[in-house]
Amino acid sequence: MSARPHIPVMLDAVLDAAAVADGDTVVDATFGHGGYSEAFLRAAKCDVVGLDRDPTVQPRASELAKAYPGRFRLIETPFSDMDRHDIPPVDVVVFDIGVSSMQIDRAERGFSFQKDGPLDMRMSRSGPTARDAVMQLDEAALSTLFKVYGEERHARRAARRIVEARMDGDIATTGQLADIIETAIGRTGKIHPATRVFQALRIFINDELGELYRGLCAAEALLEPGGRLVIVTFHSLEDRIAKQFLRDRAGDVEGGSRYAPAVTREGPAPSFILPRRSVVKPSRSEEAVNPRARSAKLRMAVRTDASAHDCEAESWHPPRTELPTLERLA
Repeated sequence: MSARPHIPVMLDAVLDAAAVADGDTVVDATFGHGGYSEAFLRAAKCDVVGLDRDPTVQPRASELAKAYPGRFRLIETPFSDMDRHDIPPVDVVVFDIGVSSMQIDRAERGFSFQKDGPLDMRMSRSGPTARDAVMQLDEAALSTLFKVYGEERHARRAARRIVEARMDGDIATTGQLADIIETAIGRTGKIHPATRVFQALRIFINDELGELYRGLCAAEALLEPGGRLVIVTFHSLEDRIAKQFLRDRAGDVEGGSRYAPAVTREGPAPSFILPRRSVVKPSRSEEAVNPRARSAKLRMAVRTDASAHDCEAESWHPPRTELPTLERLA
């Protein structure tokens, strides 16, 4: 096997939560470099279906298919469509909601300001790019994106400087944008000032939060009773969606303490139970070895035999803010 470009985050905790057994069918919803998939294949005589919308993962998927004949296959698809493919009811679905280092480390993908490349950021090869957003969205829209998706305190200042800069010419590379943001915000501390702006653009271009919500709905439809759902997130917006989804699906309570009894909301029967309410976080030793793990949070749930909720009647709504849509980009 080829060397991995990154260490799978919280691998031991994921294996513990997934509890993969012989005969199980597992969906690795965010295949990436296949770290989780390979660990599942080694842990039990199970079948693994990897999902990824990035076509560049195909060589790694071919390696696993060759090493574990008949037990692994890759479907090139957004994970939100997992229930639309020929996948039987499954025992485990695992999400690792983060950008693969395979993408970050390749300058031509345009995800990182650490390596100058075209301002792209698409996880697939279709649709608008980050350059389209930077060059076409007005100042108010850019500011809203940076504030909501990047949680950037200086969102207005960054947006204003981008609009000024693009009047002088095309903003086509990651290096250009990083320099513009650094000029607008200034540099303090170890974190590059463009970090949150790049995060916001990546989330927007790939509709990552909407994709996450739809992916959780698809997993709910695909999991059989007793199946395990495992979600690893890396920032607060992702974790907020996962937490609220699981609370809603578990028929979770409003309030509830030793002073005030919890009141269960009316609605469909719970489609998940939550073995534990709190998140699992990486150990300090893992954080020391793998810095990418520092912001990780793991949540898990177990599928009941109740019908899946009607996701067509629901949608993910951003925090009380009018966000621009990809349809605004030509």
